[in-house]
Amino acid sequence: MTYFAVVDCDNCYVSCERVFRPDLKDKPVVVLSNNDGCLVARSNEAKKMGIKAGTPYFKLAQQFPGQDIAVFSSNYELYGDLTGRVMTILGQESPEYFRYSIDEAFVILKGMETVDLKAWGENLYKTIRQWVGIPVSIGIAPTKTLAKMASHFAKHHAGYRHCCMIDTDEKRVKALKLFPIDEVWGIGRRFTAKLKGLGIYTAYDFASRSPEWINATFNKVVVTRTWKELNGVDSVPNEEAAKKKSICVSRSFPGMISDPGLLKTYVSNYAARCSEKLRRQNTVASVVGVFLNTNFFRDDLDQYSNFGEVTLLTPSNSSIVIVKKALECLDKIYKPGYLYKKAGVIVISIQGSDSIQTNLLDFDPERYEKMKNLDKIVDRLNKVEGSETVIIGTQQFPRKAGSEKATQFADAIKREFKSPNYTTRWSDIIKLR
Repeated sequence: MTYFAVVDCDNCYVSCERVFRPDLKDKPVVVLSNNDGCLVARSNEAKKMGIKAGTPYFKLAQQFPGQDIAVFSSNYELYGDLTGRVMTILGQESPEYFRYSIDEAFVILKGMETVDLKAWGENLYKTIRQWVGIPVSIGIAPTKTLAKMASHFAKHHAGYRHCCMIDTDEKRVKALKLFPIDEVWGIGRRFTAKLKGLGIYTAYDFASRSPEWINATFNKVVVTRTWKELNGVDSVPNEEAAKKKSICVSRSFPGMISDPGLLKTYVSNYAARCSEKLRRQNTVASVVGVFLNTNFFRDDLDQYSNFGEVTLLTPSNSSIVIVKKALECLDKIYKPGYLYKKAGVIVISIQGSDSIQTNLLDFDPERYEKMKNLDKIVDRLNKVEGSETVIIGTQQFPRKAGSEKATQFADAIKREFKSPNYTTRWSDIIKLR
């Protein structure tokens, strides 16, 4: 039997910051979202204090006056480099792996039937901790869903020594009985309410139902797969687990914006980033959506939010196509007279780029190949010369000579508490006495 391992970086952003700040061990640490808006990561100490995810930064001092809390702006360059080093170790220490997110990966333990996998997992933890400095939790099981469940137990129970393995039916049943249904991978918010309404509160309640009941009640491939996985049958294809089903890029603006031209610049940048992520995982999207929000923390201002989407006749990952459709969405939902604080672009209905369902009214093979080659060249130049060396015209921020107001948003993101890029910039390398 082939087992799967899930390797998950514990409190990833906080752990990355602590690598170069050992003085913060056992102290409450939080990391903020883009533009220092809300809390997106918390250390265990911060969680124990009652600090909630999503808390606006300006409320932190109000809710926890006099508390010594270390605050960091998001430093994605640092996080990306350190987690990339973790993935490099996985490539060296395992037969095969694929990255699931910035801080999580699946390992396929093929050909390791004679290896003590629990000992392998514990040693992997020690290697990553020593070589990179980041703590990880490792779950090992015969299916990906059970492996994710096992990693959860490894994270929250010290007795597992950072690696939990579900390798018997007795352990599987015990884990299922302890695991809430809403935390099961593949269930999520979409099905939780319905399941709880049917009296299903744990993974065991769900896995104990008959396959006939599952099919009659849901008739959804993803639900059936999850049921099989919880019962020990590997059912999620590796290539499917490795690809995201939706991609969203969103940011809070450094200030509030009413200028539609400036909004188009931001949305163009977000859409181009979505396109790059689609191409990176060799996928295309069928739907492009845009959302727009005012500042809901300002009770003195008029409030407005909206979301619009466009369906592509032929799925695409072309920056030109995705940006164009995102701007069409923005035109539909934009209303003058409001001060906007946040926007985002989301692409959904994602599929492999090798199996595009073309529309005869929309598909031009020659144009498709030209745009595909153009994106390849742009991606290569941006990789070699630096991010955003080559961009679409609408991605450029407007600049007017002598006008501070027109250029105040050109500096992309507010990061008042950003740590140095210790591992990727010569100027930020730590100097020793």
